[in-house]
Amino acid sequence: MENNEVLGSKGLLKKHEFVRILIQCLYSLGYKNSASCLEQESNISCKSSDFEFLEKQVLTGDWDSSLAVLDRVFDDSRDDSRRNTALYLVLKQCLSEYLRRGETSLALSVLQKQAQVFRVGREKIHMLAFDVITSKEMEPGEVDSCLVQDLRRRLLAELEKLIPTPVVIPGRRLEHLVESAVMNQIDTCMYHNSWDAVSLYEDHRCGRDQIPSETVQVLVAHKNEVWFVQFSDSGKYLATASSDCTAIIWKGTNILFQVLDDNEVELMHTLQSHQNPVSFVSWSPDDTKLLTCGNAEVLKLWDVESGELRHTFGNNDSVFTVSSCAWFPDSTRLVCGSSDPERGIVMWDTDGNEIKAWRGTRIPKVVDLAVTPDGESMITVFSDKEIRILNLESLVERVVTEEQAITSLSVSGDGKFFIVNLSSQEIHLWDLAGEWKQPLKFTGHRQSKYVIRSCFGGLDSSFIASGSEDSQVYIWNVKNKKPLEVLSGHSMTVNCVSWNPRNPLMLASASDDQTIRIWGPGKPVR
Repeated sequence: MENNEVLGSKGLLKKHEFVRILIQCLYSLGYKNSASCLEQESNISCKSSDFEFLEKQVLTGDWDSSLAVLDRVFDDSRDDSRRNTALYLVLKQCLSEYLRRGETSLALSVLQKQAQVFRVGREKIHMLAFDVITSKEMEPGEVDSCLVQDLRRRLLAELEKLIPTPVVIPGRRLEHLVESAVMNQIDTCMYHNSWDAVSLYEDHRCGRDQIPSETVQVLVAHKNEVWFVQFSDSGKYLATASSDCTAIIWKGTNILFQVLDDNEVELMHTLQSHQNPVSFVSWSPDDTKLLTCGNAEVLKLWDVESGELRHTFGNNDSVFTVSSCAWFPDSTRLVCGSSDPERGIVMWDTDGNEIKAWRGTRIPKVVDLAVTPDGESMITVFSDKEIRILNLESLVERVVTEEQAITSLSVSGDGKFFIVNLSSQEIHLWDLAGEWKQPLKFTGHRQSKYVIRSCFGGLDSSFIASGSEDSQVYIWNVKNKKPLEVLSGHSMTVNCVSWNPRNPLMLASASDDQTIRIWGPGKPVR
Protein backbone atom coordinates (compact mmCIF):
# COMPACT_ATOMS: atom_id res chain seq x y z
CA MET A 1 0.00 0.00 0.00
CA GLU A 2 1.26 3.43 -0.88
CA ASN A 3 2.03 5.99 1.81
CA ASN A 4 2.40 9.74 1.65
CA GLU A 5 6.14 9.93 2.40
CA VAL A 6 8.06 12.23 0.09
CA LEU A 7 11.72 12.70 -0.80
CA GLY A 8 13.89 15.55 -2.04
CA SER A 9 14.44 19.08 -0.80
CA LYS A 10 11.31 20.27 -2.60
CA GLY A 11 9.13 17.43 -1.35
CA LEU A 12 8.05 16.55 -4.87
CA LEU A 13 9.10 12.89 -5.02
CA LYS A 14 6.83 10.19 -3.65
CA LYS A 15 8.96 7.67 -1.78
CA HIS A 16 6.81 4.71 -2.86
CA GLU A 17 7.17 5.58 -6.55
CA PHE A 18 10.89 6.30 -6.18
CA VAL A 19 11.59 2.92 -4.59
CA ARG A 20 9.43 1.15 -7.15
CA ILE A 21 11.35 2.53 -10.12
CA LEU A 22 14.62 1.73 -8.30
CA ILE A 23 13.51 -1.89 -8.13
CA GLN A 24 12.57 -1.83 -11.81
CA CYS A 25 16.00 -0.43 -12.64
CA LEU A 26 17.76 -3.19 -10.68
CA TYR A 27 15.77 -5.84 -12.53
CA SER A 28 16.52 -4.25 -15.92
CA LEU A 29 20.26 -4.15 -15.10
CA GLY A 30 20.23 -7.85 -14.21
CA TYR A 31 20.53 -7.43 -10.44
CA LYS A 32 17.61 -9.74 -9.68
CA ASN A 33 18.67 -10.74 -6.17
CA SER A 34 19.22 -7.13 -5.13
CA ALA A 35 15.87 -6.13 -6.62
CA SER A 36 14.10 -8.96 -4.80
CA CYS A 37 15.77 -8.05 -1.49
CA LEU A 38 14.69 -4.42 -1.89
CA GLU A 39 11.12 -5.52 -2.60
CA GLN A 40 11.08 -7.56 0.61
CA GLU A 41 12.77 -4.91 2.74
CA SER A 42 10.60 -2.04 1.50
CA ASN A 43 7.42 -4.09 1.15
CA ILE A 44 7.03 -2.47 -2.28
CA SER A 45 6.63 -4.59 -5.39
CA CYS A 46 7.91 -3.57 -8.80
CA LYS A 47 4.79 -5.00 -10.39
CA SER A 48 1.38 -3.78 -9.30
CA SER A 49 -1.09 -6.35 -7.98
CA ASP A 50 -3.27 -5.83 -11.06
CA PHE A 51 -0.40 -6.56 -13.44
CA GLU A 52 0.78 -9.56 -11.41
CA PHE A 53 -2.75 -10.95 -11.63
CA LEU A 54 -2.92 -10.23 -15.37
CA GLU A 55 0.48 -11.86 -15.90
CA LYS A 56 -0.68 -15.02 -14.12
CA GLN A 57 -3.91 -15.23 -16.11
CA VAL A 58 -2.21 -14.67 -19.48
CA LEU A 59 0.54 -17.23 -18.82
CA THR A 60 -2.01 -19.84 -17.72
CA GLY A 61 -4.39 -19.03 -20.56
CA ASP A 62 -7.29 -17.81 -18.41
CA TRP A 63 -8.60 -15.44 -21.05
CA ASP A 64 -11.89 -14.47 -19.38
CA SER A 65 -10.01 -13.23 -16.32
CA SER A 66 -7.38 -11.57 -18.49
CA LEU A 67 -10.01 -9.60 -20.37
CA ALA A 68 -11.77 -8.68 -17.14
CA VAL A 69 -8.65 -7.26 -15.48
CA LEU A 70 -7.77 -5.34 -18.63
CA ASP A 71 -11.23 -3.83 -18.71
CA ARG A 72 -10.77 -2.79 -15.09
CA VAL A 73 -7.31 -1.22 -15.39
CA PHE A 74 -8.47 0.81 -18.37
CA ASP A 75 -11.67 1.87 -16.61
CA ASP A 76 -10.35 5.35 -15.70
CA SER A 77 -8.37 5.79 -18.89
CA ARG A 78 -9.62 8.15 -21.57
CA ASP A 79 -7.56 6.38 -24.21
CA ASP A 80 -10.09 4.03 -25.77
CA SER A 81 -7.70 3.30 -28.60
CA ARG A 82 -5.08 1.75 -26.31
CA ARG A 83 -7.75 -0.11 -24.37
CA ASN A 84 -9.26 -1.60 -27.50
CA THR A 85 -5.84 -2.52 -28.84
CA ALA A 86 -4.98 -4.35 -25.60
CA LEU A 87 -8.27 -6.25 -25.61
CA TYR A 88 -7.84 -7.03 -29.28
CA LEU A 89 -4.38 -8.55 -28.70
CA VAL A 90 -5.65 -10.77 -25.87
CA LEU A 91 -8.63 -11.95 -27.90
CA LYS A 92 -6.40 -12.67 -30.86
CA GLN A 93 -4.09 -14.86 -28.77
CA CYS A 94 -7.05 -16.60 -27.17
CA LEU A 95 -8.72 -17.41 -30.49
CA SER A 96 -5.41 -18.47 -32.04
CA GLU A 97 -4.83 -21.05 -29.32
CA TYR A 98 -8.35 -22.46 -29.58
CA LEU A 99 -8.07 -22.80 -33.34
CA ARG A 100 -4.58 -24.34 -32.99
CA ARG A 101 -6.12 -27.04 -30.82
CA GLY A 102 -8.99 -27.47 -33.27
CA GLU A 103 -11.55 -26.06 -30.82
CA THR A 104 -13.41 -23.97 -33.39
CA SER A 105 -16.70 -23.91 -31.51
CA LEU A 106 -15.00 -22.57 -28.37
CA ALA A 107 -13.29 -19.89 -30.43
CA LEU A 108 -16.61 -18.83 -31.92
CA SER A 109 -18.22 -18.80 -28.47
CA VAL A 110 -15.49 -16.54 -27.07
CA LEU A 111 -15.80 -14.21 -30.02
CA GLN A 112 -19.55 -13.87 -29.55
CA LYS A 113 -19.32 -13.55 -25.76
CA GLN A 114 -16.61 -10.89 -25.73
CA ALA A 115 -17.83 -8.82 -28.66
CA GLN A 116 -19.93 -6.62 -26.41
CA VAL A 117 -17.16 -6.23 -23.80
CA PHE A 118 -14.77 -5.34 -26.61
CA ARG A 119 -17.05 -2.40 -27.44
CA VAL A 120 -16.16 -2.20 -31.09
CA GLY A 121 -18.14 -2.56 -34.26
CA ARG A 122 -18.82 -5.69 -36.26
CA GLU A 123 -16.18 -4.68 -38.79
CA LYS A 124 -13.48 -4.88 -36.10
CA ILE A 125 -14.70 -8.29 -34.98
CA HIS A 126 -14.62 -9.55 -38.56
CA MET A 127 -11.09 -8.22 -38.92
CA LEU A 128 -10.06 -10.03 -35.73
CA ALA A 129 -11.50 -13.30 -37.00
CA PHE A 130 -9.74 -12.85 -40.33
CA ASP A 131 -6.40 -12.09 -38.64
CA VAL A 132 -6.62 -15.21 -36.53
CA ILE A 133 -7.72 -17.52 -39.33
CA THR A 134 -4.94 -16.33 -41.65
CA SER A 135 -2.22 -16.34 -38.97
CA LYS A 136 0.68 -18.65 -39.80
CA GLU A 137 1.83 -18.83 -36.18
CA MET A 138 -1.09 -21.00 -35.10
CA GLU A 139 -1.93 -23.32 -37.97
CA PRO A 140 -3.95 -26.43 -36.92
CA GLY A 141 -1.77 -29.26 -35.70
CA GLU A 142 0.13 -30.47 -32.69
CA VAL A 143 0.33 -27.89 -29.90
CA ASP A 144 3.86 -26.74 -29.10
CA SER A 145 3.71 -25.69 -25.44
CA CYS A 146 7.04 -23.83 -25.66
CA LEU A 147 5.77 -21.80 -28.61
CA VAL A 148 2.53 -21.06 -26.79
CA GLN A 149 4.40 -19.77 -23.73
CA ASP A 150 6.68 -17.70 -25.93
CA LEU A 151 3.70 -16.10 -27.67
CA ARG A 152 2.04 -15.40 -24.33
CA ARG A 153 5.17 -13.67 -23.03
CA ARG A 154 5.33 -11.60 -26.21
CA LEU A 155 1.70 -10.67 -25.60
CA LEU A 156 2.56 -9.52 -22.06
CA ALA A 157 5.39 -7.38 -23.41
CA GLU A 158 2.97 -5.70 -25.82
CA LEU A 159 0.40 -5.17 -23.07
CA GLU A 160 3.02 -3.52 -20.85
CA LYS A 161 3.43 -0.83 -23.50
CA LEU A 162 -0.32 -0.16 -23.57
CA ILE A 163 -1.44 -0.37 -19.94
CA PRO A 164 -1.50 3.04 -18.18
CA THR A 165 0.51 4.04 -15.13
CA PRO A 166 0.67 3.31 -12.25
CA VAL A 167 -0.47 -0.23 -13.11
CA VAL A 168 2.64 -0.55 -15.25
CA ILE A 169 5.80 1.55 -15.00
CA PRO A 170 7.11 2.62 -18.42
CA GLY A 171 10.20 0.62 -19.35
CA ARG A 172 13.60 1.76 -18.00
CA ARG A 173 11.91 4.62 -16.22
CA LEU A 174 14.82 5.63 -13.97
CA GLU A 175 17.24 5.73 -16.91
CA HIS A 176 14.79 7.94 -18.78
CA LEU A 177 14.42 10.34 -15.83
CA VAL A 178 18.18 10.62 -15.28
CA GLU A 179 18.89 11.02 -18.98
CA SER A 180 16.22 13.73 -19.25
CA ALA A 181 17.79 15.59 -16.32
CA VAL A 182 21.23 15.33 -17.94
CA MET A 183 19.87 16.50 -21.29
CA ASN A 184 18.27 19.51 -19.60
CA GLN A 185 21.65 20.41 -18.11
CA ILE A 186 23.34 19.95 -21.49
CA ASP A 187 20.71 22.16 -23.14
CA THR A 188 21.61 25.00 -20.80
CA CYS A 189 25.37 24.46 -21.19
CA MET A 190 26.62 26.99 -23.73
CA TYR A 191 29.98 25.24 -24.22
CA HIS A 192 28.82 21.63 -24.62
CA ASN A 193 30.61 20.21 -27.64
CA SER A 194 31.45 16.56 -27.01
CA TRP A 195 30.07 13.09 -27.76
CA ASP A 196 31.56 11.75 -24.53
CA ALA A 197 29.30 10.30 -21.85
CA VAL A 198 28.41 12.76 -19.10
CA SER A 199 29.39 12.09 -15.49
CA LEU A 200 26.53 11.70 -13.02
CA TYR A 201 28.70 12.56 -10.04
CA GLU A 202 28.20 16.30 -10.43
CA ASP A 203 26.04 18.75 -12.34
CA HIS A 204 27.11 19.03 -15.96
CA ARG A 205 29.09 22.11 -16.92
CA CYS A 206 31.57 22.57 -19.76
CA GLY A 207 34.25 25.23 -20.08
CA ARG A 208 35.98 26.94 -22.98
CA ASP A 209 38.26 23.90 -23.34
CA GLN A 210 35.32 22.32 -25.18
CA ILE A 211 35.49 24.71 -28.15
CA PRO A 212 38.36 25.85 -30.38
CA SER A 213 39.53 29.10 -28.82
CA GLU A 214 43.35 28.99 -28.84
CA THR A 215 45.65 29.28 -31.86
CA VAL A 216 47.51 26.00 -32.37
CA GLN A 217 49.10 26.80 -35.75
CA VAL A 218 49.52 29.71 -38.16
CA LEU A 219 49.73 28.82 -41.87
CA VAL A 220 51.79 31.18 -44.01
CA ALA A 221 52.02 30.48 -47.75
CA HIS A 222 49.77 32.92 -49.60
CA LYS A 223 51.33 36.14 -50.84
CA ASN A 224 48.26 38.29 -50.42
CA GLU A 225 44.92 38.46 -48.60
CA VAL A 226 43.27 35.09 -47.87
CA TRP A 227 39.59 35.32 -48.73
CA PHE A 228 38.23 31.83 -48.26
CA VAL A 229 38.86 28.70 -46.20
CA GLN A 230 36.99 25.39 -46.09
CA PHE A 231 37.55 21.94 -44.60
CA SER A 232 36.76 18.91 -46.72
CA ASP A 233 33.81 16.68 -45.83
CA SER A 234 36.06 14.11 -44.15
CA GLY A 235 37.85 16.85 -42.23
CA LYS A 236 41.24 15.56 -43.43
CA TYR A 237 41.93 18.39 -45.87
CA LEU A 238 41.72 22.17 -45.87
CA ALA A 239 41.53 24.49 -48.89
CA THR A 240 42.23 28.21 -48.96
CA ALA A 241 41.74 30.86 -51.66
CA SER A 242 43.56 34.16 -52.00
CA SER A 243 43.72 37.41 -53.87
CA ASP A 244 47.19 36.24 -55.00
CA CYS A 245 45.25 34.25 -57.67
CA THR A 246 46.03 30.86 -56.11
CA ALA A 247 44.30 28.26 -54.00
CA ILE A 248 46.13 25.91 -51.65
CA ILE A 249 45.25 22.40 -50.50
CA TRP A 250 46.49 21.59 -47.00
CA LYS A 251 46.58 18.25 -45.21
CA GLY A 252 46.96 17.31 -41.57
CA THR A 253 49.95 15.17 -40.64
CA ASN A 254 47.63 13.25 -38.33
CA ILE A 255 45.29 11.21 -40.53
CA LEU A 256 42.27 12.19 -38.44
CA PHE A 257 43.27 15.87 -38.64
CA GLN A 258 42.84 16.14 -34.91
CA VAL A 259 44.23 18.96 -32.83
CA LEU A 260 47.11 17.26 -31.06
CA ASP A 261 50.39 18.60 -29.72
CA ASP A 262 52.35 16.70 -32.37
CA ASN A 263 49.97 17.39 -35.25
CA GLU A 264 50.55 20.04 -37.88
CA VAL A 265 48.79 21.12 -41.03
CA GLU A 266 51.07 20.89 -44.05
CA LEU A 267 50.89 22.38 -47.52
CA MET A 268 49.94 19.70 -50.05
CA HIS A 269 49.38 21.53 -53.37
CA THR A 270 49.40 25.12 -54.62
CA LEU A 271 46.85 25.45 -57.41
CA GLN A 272 48.04 27.93 -60.04
CA SER A 273 45.97 28.61 -63.13
CA HIS A 274 43.67 31.53 -62.33
CA GLN A 275 44.53 34.96 -63.70
CA ASN A 276 42.45 36.85 -61.14
CA PRO A 277 41.82 36.58 -57.38
CA VAL A 278 40.24 33.34 -56.16
CA SER A 279 37.43 33.98 -53.70
CA PHE A 280 35.60 30.67 -53.38
CA VAL A 281 36.34 26.93 -53.16
CA SER A 282 34.10 23.90 -52.79
CA TRP A 283 35.04 20.31 -51.91
CA SER A 284 33.36 17.31 -53.51
CA PRO A 285 31.70 15.19 -50.79
CA ASP A 286 34.09 12.31 -51.54
CA ASP A 287 37.16 14.56 -51.04
CA THR A 288 38.62 13.71 -54.46
CA LYS A 289 37.88 16.98 -56.27
CA LEU A 290 38.01 20.70 -55.55
CA LEU A 291 36.31 23.60 -57.33
CA THR A 292 37.81 27.10 -57.37
CA CYS A 293 36.34 30.34 -58.71
CA GLY A 294 36.13 34.11 -58.22
CA ASN A 295 33.90 37.05 -59.10
CA ALA A 296 36.07 37.84 -62.12
CA GLU A 297 37.18 34.26 -62.67
CA VAL A 298 36.07 31.08 -64.38
CA LEU A 299 35.25 27.85 -62.55
CA LYS A 300 38.04 25.28 -62.39
CA LEU A 301 38.02 21.64 -61.26
CA TRP A 302 41.12 20.14 -59.61
CA ASP A 303 42.19 16.64 -58.68
CA VAL A 304 42.97 16.63 -54.96
CA GLU A 305 45.49 13.79 -54.91
CA SER A 306 47.66 15.08 -57.76
CA GLY A 307 46.84 18.79 -57.62
CA GLU A 308 46.32 18.77 -61.39
CA LEU A 309 43.73 20.89 -63.21
CA ARG A 310 41.07 18.59 -64.65
CA HIS A 311 38.64 20.99 -66.29
CA THR A 312 37.79 24.65 -66.87
CA PHE A 313 34.06 25.29 -67.23
CA GLY A 314 32.50 27.58 -69.84
CA ASN A 315 33.57 28.11 -73.43
CA ASN A 316 36.41 30.25 -74.71
CA ASP A 317 34.18 32.61 -76.66
CA SER A 318 32.08 33.65 -73.70
CA VAL A 319 33.87 33.34 -70.40
CA PHE A 320 31.57 32.14 -67.61
CA THR A 321 32.69 34.03 -64.49
CA VAL A 322 31.50 32.30 -61.32
CA SER A 323 30.91 33.81 -57.88
CA SER A 324 30.04 30.61 -56.00
CA CYS A 325 29.57 26.89 -56.52
CA ALA A 326 28.39 23.74 -54.75
CA TRP A 327 28.39 19.97 -55.14
CA PHE A 328 25.61 17.42 -55.13
CA PRO A 329 26.02 14.42 -52.77
CA ASP A 330 27.03 12.05 -55.59
CA SER A 331 30.21 14.08 -56.29
CA THR A 332 29.48 13.87 -60.04
CA ARG A 333 27.28 16.95 -60.41
CA LEU A 334 27.89 20.54 -59.43
CA VAL A 335 26.08 23.84 -59.67
CA CYS A 336 27.49 27.33 -60.00
CA GLY A 337 26.12 30.85 -59.94
CA SER A 338 27.52 33.66 -62.03
CA SER A 339 28.31 37.19 -61.02
CA ASP A 340 26.96 38.04 -64.48
CA PRO A 341 23.11 38.02 -64.37
CA GLU A 342 22.93 36.91 -68.00
CA ARG A 343 24.77 33.69 -67.18
CA GLY A 344 22.45 32.72 -64.34
CA ILE A 345 22.86 29.37 -62.59
CA VAL A 346 24.14 26.24 -64.31
CA MET A 347 24.32 22.58 -63.30
CA TRP A 348 27.21 20.63 -64.84
CA ASP A 349 28.71 17.18 -64.65
CA THR A 350 32.42 16.91 -63.91
CA ASP A 351 33.23 16.62 -67.62
CA GLY A 352 31.75 20.05 -68.27
CA ASN A 353 28.47 18.91 -69.83
CA GLU A 354 25.60 21.25 -69.02
CA ILE A 355 22.75 19.35 -67.35
CA LYS A 356 20.40 22.19 -66.50
CA ALA A 357 20.38 25.97 -66.42
CA TRP A 358 18.34 28.70 -64.79
CA ARG A 359 18.58 31.91 -66.80
CA GLY A 360 16.40 34.88 -67.63
CA THR A 361 15.11 38.10 -66.16
CA ARG A 362 14.16 36.33 -62.91
CA ILE A 363 17.79 35.52 -62.20
CA PRO A 364 19.71 38.53 -60.81
CA LYS A 365 23.38 38.47 -59.88
CA VAL A 366 24.20 35.44 -57.74
CA VAL A 367 25.99 36.30 -54.49
CA ASP A 368 26.23 32.81 -53.00
CA LEU A 369 24.58 29.41 -53.30
CA ALA A 370 24.51 26.02 -51.59
CA VAL A 371 23.01 22.56 -52.05
CA THR A 372 21.58 20.81 -48.99
CA PRO A 373 23.42 17.64 -47.87
CA ASP A 374 20.60 15.43 -49.16
CA GLY A 375 20.75 17.09 -52.58
CA GLU A 376 17.04 17.91 -52.56
CA SER A 377 17.19 21.70 -52.33
CA MET A 378 19.29 24.52 -53.73
CA ILE A 379 19.58 27.74 -51.73
CA THR A 380 20.62 30.84 -53.65
CA VAL A 381 21.40 34.33 -52.41
CA PHE A 382 20.86 37.11 -54.95
CA SER A 383 22.04 40.69 -55.11
CA ASP A 384 18.49 41.97 -54.63
CA LYS A 385 18.43 40.77 -50.96
CA GLU A 386 16.43 37.67 -51.84
CA ILE A 387 17.09 34.11 -50.72
CA ARG A 388 15.42 31.53 -52.94
CA ILE A 389 15.02 27.95 -51.77
CA LEU A 390 14.23 25.63 -54.67
CA ASN A 391 13.16 22.03 -54.15
CA LEU A 392 14.85 20.33 -57.07
CA GLU A 393 12.36 17.46 -57.12
CA SER A 394 9.03 19.27 -56.84
CA LEU A 395 10.40 22.54 -58.31
CA VAL A 396 8.54 24.41 -55.56
CA GLU A 397 10.36 27.63 -54.71
CA ARG A 398 10.20 29.62 -51.49
CA VAL A 399 11.51 33.16 -51.24
CA VAL A 400 12.92 34.81 -48.11
CA THR A 401 13.58 38.54 -48.33
CA GLU A 402 16.06 40.35 -46.11
CA GLU A 403 16.07 44.10 -45.56
CA GLN A 404 19.85 44.46 -45.92
CA ALA A 405 22.38 43.24 -48.46
CA ILE A 406 23.43 39.62 -47.99
CA THR A 407 27.10 38.76 -48.39
CA SER A 408 27.29 35.01 -47.72
CA LEU A 409 25.42 31.80 -47.00
CA SER A 410 26.13 28.63 -45.00
CA VAL A 411 24.04 25.48 -44.40
CA SER A 412 24.03 23.39 -41.22
CA GLY A 413 25.42 19.86 -41.27
CA ASP A 414 21.96 18.29 -41.04
CA GLY A 415 20.58 20.53 -43.78
CA LYS A 416 17.75 21.85 -41.58
CA PHE A 417 19.02 25.40 -41.14
CA PHE A 418 21.03 28.06 -42.93
CA ILE A 419 22.68 31.33 -41.96
CA VAL A 420 23.32 34.49 -43.94
CA ASN A 421 25.67 37.37 -43.18
CA LEU A 422 24.23 40.83 -43.68
CA SER A 423 26.00 44.12 -44.28
CA SER A 424 24.07 45.47 -41.28
CA GLN A 425 26.43 43.53 -38.97
CA GLU A 426 23.95 40.76 -38.25
CA ILE A 427 23.88 37.03 -38.91
CA HIS A 428 20.41 35.59 -39.49
CA LEU A 429 19.56 31.95 -38.84
CA TRP A 430 16.60 30.52 -40.82
CA ASP A 431 14.96 27.10 -40.88
CA LEU A 432 14.90 25.43 -44.26
CA ALA A 433 11.34 24.12 -43.82
CA GLY A 434 9.98 27.66 -43.65
CA GLU A 435 8.17 27.27 -40.34
CA TRP A 436 9.77 30.36 -38.79
CA LYS A 437 8.30 33.76 -39.54
CA GLN A 438 11.39 35.54 -38.24
CA PRO A 439 15.03 34.47 -38.09
CA LEU A 440 17.24 34.15 -35.04
CA LYS A 441 19.67 37.06 -35.04
CA PHE A 442 23.30 37.15 -33.89
CA THR A 443 25.30 40.32 -33.37
CA GLY A 444 28.60 41.55 -32.00
CA HIS A 445 30.96 41.15 -34.95
CA ARG A 446 31.92 43.98 -37.32
CA GLN A 447 30.86 43.99 -40.96
CA SER A 448 30.14 47.08 -43.02
CA LYS A 449 32.43 47.13 -46.07
CA TYR A 450 33.65 43.64 -46.90
CA VAL A 451 32.35 40.14 -47.59
CA ILE A 452 32.45 38.27 -44.31
CA ARG A 453 31.63 34.56 -44.18
CA SER A 454 30.33 32.55 -41.25
CA CYS A 455 29.69 28.85 -40.69
CA PHE A 456 27.96 26.33 -38.46
CA GLY A 457 30.10 24.02 -36.37
CA GLY A 458 30.59 21.88 -33.33
CA LEU A 459 28.44 19.06 -32.03
CA ASP A 460 25.11 18.96 -33.91
CA SER A 461 25.90 22.35 -35.50
CA SER A 462 25.32 23.96 -32.11
CA PHE A 463 27.67 26.86 -32.79
CA ILE A 464 28.14 29.64 -35.31
CA ALA A 465 31.54 31.13 -36.09
CA SER A 466 32.21 34.24 -38.15
CA GLY A 467 35.01 36.46 -39.30
CA SER A 468 34.94 40.18 -38.62
CA GLU A 469 36.41 43.46 -39.83
CA ASP A 470 37.95 44.09 -36.40
CA SER A 471 40.42 41.18 -36.94
CA GLN A 472 38.62 38.90 -34.47
CA VAL A 473 36.86 35.55 -34.82
CA TYR A 474 33.45 35.42 -33.15
CA ILE A 475 31.72 32.30 -31.83
CA TRP A 476 28.08 32.04 -30.73
CA ASN A 477 26.01 29.23 -29.33
CA VAL A 478 22.87 29.09 -31.48
CA LYS A 479 20.79 29.53 -28.30
CA ASN A 480 22.26 32.95 -27.52
CA LYS A 481 22.47 36.01 -29.75
CA LYS A 482 25.52 37.37 -27.92
CA PRO A 483 29.04 36.05 -28.66
CA LEU A 484 30.25 33.19 -26.51
CA GLU A 485 33.91 33.74 -27.39
CA VAL A 486 35.91 36.38 -29.27
CA LEU A 487 39.22 35.02 -30.55
CA SER A 488 42.19 37.33 -31.03
CA GLY A 489 45.24 36.59 -33.15
CA HIS A 490 44.81 38.00 -36.64
CA SER A 491 45.99 41.54 -37.33
CA MET A 492 43.57 42.42 -40.15
CA THR A 493 40.02 41.62 -41.30
CA VAL A 494 39.02 37.96 -40.91
CA ASN A 495 37.18 37.13 -44.11
CA CYS A 496 36.10 33.54 -43.64
CA VAL A 497 35.99 30.71 -41.10
CA SER A 498 35.46 26.96 -41.39
CA TRP A 499 34.70 24.47 -38.62
CA ASN A 500 36.04 20.96 -39.13
CA PRO A 501 32.93 18.80 -39.78
CA ARG A 502 34.53 15.71 -38.18
CA ASN A 503 36.38 17.35 -35.33
CA PRO A 504 34.26 19.72 -33.21
CA LEU A 505 37.41 21.07 -31.56
CA MET A 506 39.02 22.40 -34.74
CA LEU A 507 38.37 25.71 -36.49
CA ALA A 508 40.20 27.55 -39.29
CA SER A 509 40.13 31.27 -40.11
CA ALA A 510 41.40 33.22 -43.14
CA SER A 511 42.48 36.85 -42.98
CA ASP A 512 43.68 39.85 -44.95
CA ASP A 513 46.92 39.51 -42.95
CA GLN A 514 47.80 36.72 -45.44
CA THR A 515 47.59 33.96 -42.83
CA ILE A 516 45.30 31.09 -41.91
CA ARG A 517 44.95 30.27 -38.24
CA ILE A 518 44.09 26.83 -36.90
CA TRP A 519 42.25 27.01 -33.60
CA GLY A 520 42.05 24.26 -30.98
CA PRO A 521 40.60 23.79 -27.49
CA GLY A 522 41.21 26.51 -24.97
CA LYS A 523 42.78 25.84 -21.60
CA PRO A 524 40.30 24.79 -18.91
CA VAL A 525 39.58 27.37 -16.25
CA ARG A 526 40.69 26.14 -12.85
